[in-house]
Amino acid sequence: MPQPILASFLLVLSFHAGYIATYTPQDAPYQTQSEQSGYNSCGTGYNQTSECQNVYVNSVQDFCLWAPPYPGSTVGDTERVEVAWCMQSGYGTRLIPDGTITGAHLVVTPDYIQITGVGNLTNLNILATDLGGELDYYGAAGAGYPVGGLVFSNAFGQLAQIPEWTSFISYNLFCIRACNPSSSANLCQYAYPTMGCEWNMPASYSGGVFEHCVGDSAEPVGIYGTSTFSPGQPMTPSPQSIPPSSSCTFYSTISNGQSLRPSDVTSTDSKISSSHTSQTSTSLSSFTQSSSSFAPTSSSQPASSGGSLSQSQTLTSLLTSSTLGPSSSTSSTPFQCPPGYLMAKPSTNGSASFKVSFGGWRPLVLIALTILLGLWC
Repeated sequence: MPQPILASFLLVLSFHAGYIATYTPQDAPYQTQSEQSGYNSCGTGYNQTSECQNVYVNSVQDFCLWAPPYPGSTVGDTERVEVAWCMQSGYGTRLIPDGTITGAHLVVTPDYIQITGVGNLTNLNILATDLGGELDYYGAAGAGYPVGGLVFSNAFGQLAQIPEWTSFISYNLFCIRACNPSSSANLCQYAYPTMGCEWNMPASYSGGVFEHCVGDSAEPVGIYGTSTFSPGQPMTPSPQSIPPSSSCTFYSTISNGQSLRPSDVTSTDSKISSSHTSQTSTSLSSFTQSSSSFAPTSSSQPASSGGSLSQSQTLTSLLTSSTLGPSSSTSSTPFQCPPGYLMAKPSTNGSASFKVSFGGWRPLVLIALTILLGLWC
């Protein structure tokens, strides 16, 4: 069967209810679901305006989170169109700015890989005080939230797609669990979307600690002996106990080491096109809809500042950055355009757009000469 026909056939199958296609990052089609806002053929490098919807969960230094593609909306409003924000470059996704994550705890068990933690997640377009919501592989219509989102991990062998996963994120708390495809434990439930991280994934959420551990698998969420809790019951049980872990490796911090700006691109094979960008803008507006937010039933530790930039500080630092093209190095003194000269500003596709700096006396002289010339003529 010719490759284009085979790819189309697999794409049609992936739309069929109950069927989950398995991809690698290299052979994923441009999109894997109908009505998908982003894409799964993402290239390499990183791009701070990327609409890539591939998430990776490999280690405490190499993981991604689902977060909004644009500011100003809640996680519930953007759950269908969330994009990938990653700690490492090379996936064609957006990068999590250094200092955003102030505590992360990864555990690998026989049945899943899971990472939990805290941070200043307003750096990922999440509104301050937004209690967030759930993202999972099934979604309300069986296409996953975000629609077309894929999760990959090398925790169980070679890097491969993890079909079943669940995740929560708010302005200061996150968790994501990807279940071993070979396990039948059914530990990636999506039945408790309003209960939050600490109830669905009992684990450490301490700030100031970055650890990579092995551990025992958790009990199935919501099951207590012979009883199963159902949302809406008059009494909510306490979270299950945190499973034991061991063989932990600790890190002083985690970092991608990049100096980021909104339009940074370091990949020449990014699959972004101007037509897709316009389509995405239309899709984002049409997909906005409300969803339940969650409030953890147990107290969460507040995210420490940990060197994180506030939204205003981040915007200021991004706008004053001036290196044209990929951000391969940082400079202590940002470049200042001479008054009246053109300043190049990189666009999302790597080309350069230009704007005029209107400072100084040169533009005034030019305007005056133009007026005088017009009067003379």
